[in-house]
Amino acid sequence: MAQSPRKTTMKDSVRHTVRRSLIGLGVVWLSAISFFLLYQLRYNEKVYPSVYIDGQPFGGLRQNDVQAYWDRKNEPFRNKRFEFRFEENVATLSAMELGIGYDATLSAKQAYLVGRSGRLTSDLIAKLSSRVDLSPYFRWNEQMLDETLELLSERIDIPVQEALFAFAGGKVTAFKPSRDGRKLNTASTKANFSKLLANVPTSQEQILTLALVVDPIQPTIQTQETNVLGVQERVGRGYSEFAHSIPGRIHNVALTASKIHGILIKPGETFSFNNAVGDISAATGFQPAYIIKDGRTVLGDGGGVCQVSTTLFRAALAAGLPIVKRQAHAYRVGYYEQAGYKAGIDATVFAPSVDFQFQNDTPGYILIQTNTDRKNLTLTIDLYGTSDGRKAEILNQIVGSITPPPPDLYQDDPTLPAGTVKQVDFAAWGAKTSFQYKVTRNGEILEDQTFYSNFRPWQAVYLRGTQ
Repeated sequence: MAQSPRKTTMKDSVRHTVRRSLIGLGVVWLSAISFFLLYQLRYNEKVYPSVYIDGQPFGGLRQNDVQAYWDRKNEPFRNKRFEFRFEENVATLSAMELGIGYDATLSAKQAYLVGRSGRLTSDLIAKLSSRVDLSPYFRWNEQMLDETLELLSERIDIPVQEALFAFAGGKVTAFKPSRDGRKLNTASTKANFSKLLANVPTSQEQILTLALVVDPIQPTIQTQETNVLGVQERVGRGYSEFAHSIPGRIHNVALTASKIHGILIKPGETFSFNNAVGDISAATGFQPAYIIKDGRTVLGDGGGVCQVSTTLFRAALAAGLPIVKRQAHAYRVGYYEQAGYKAGIDATVFAPSVDFQFQNDTPGYILIQTNTDRKNLTLTIDLYGTSDGRKAEILNQIVGSITPPPPDLYQDDPTLPAGTVKQVDFAAWGAKTSFQYKVTRNGEILEDQTFYSNFRPWQAVYLRGTQ
């Protein structure tokens, strides 16, 4: 009976201890809840104190205060203009057009949402964290900048030209000299623009210039790497015009020029125009055009071929090459006196009896390149080879013994509507012409030849439609 009071005392002690612990826990929870409620109340509609943007504290501020801060940071950009320049190529854009600046609304919203994501654990961690760092969103209209750079690149970019030199069967199938190119480096330019923007807040200039980054492009195949035949430079050029030509004649000029384009002439070889052009007929693509035949202007296949032989004659003269065969036209042809040429610098062909020939007496191959401009009605023929220092001259050009043209000639033309009258030849006076062709090299005379032409007087020719 003596131990019973002792057990009662120990139980009571345990009860008191548990009671005190529960009371303590309750106090802690109440304190925590009170703190949380006060914390929430204090930062109601405000940024939590742990939030930093770009290293700046924004705790305790409302969203509109955060937005106002970044709006002020945008002030230096308001009236700025940006000039993008490469040589004479310039484009100017304003900061407003580019939409440059910090996204103040986004920064304010991101700052406010820290600790308010709706996820209990992550929100609690954010609220209890000593610091949450955010980065401001600085942006510009990249599409506008890209479009501007694309327009500039269209004017700046020059495609690289690889040297191309191949031939088969004695004819060049492709020839292009190498040429350096260049290209606007859009990525580097945009990176430099981004760096330039960092200096805007401290700059007093209203217009900021950015040098465009343009990369040179070297061809992978240089001309000298392909040029094993001595085709190194232009040695002669011939030029002529053929305004007022009918469509068939224009077609034939272009077709004939294409047939000699790319031909290689070996050192020591004599070039034959007739052999190079081949058959001149409808079967080979030539169209009817007006030719001089038996003293009359008539429709015939190949009208315009002599435009090419004449232009090639001029190129061979300019190159200082020996002229082996050349015959002048029977009549002065107006086409060959266009572009300021005097009568007598022409060469007619009529296979098989009348040919134009010249010799390649240079140390390398000679390449023929033709360019027919159908829009402006001009023909250019370039001869490429190896210059040996020769100099060609046309001297003492004489146009004399002038005689008047016969009366005008009218001819029926079934290709023209009835009642239509079209002039295709213009009156030309007869003349006897000559010029001295002299070629020298280091004081040595290589060629000294006089070319004579005896042109009969030529009448104006009109076509009358009969269709």
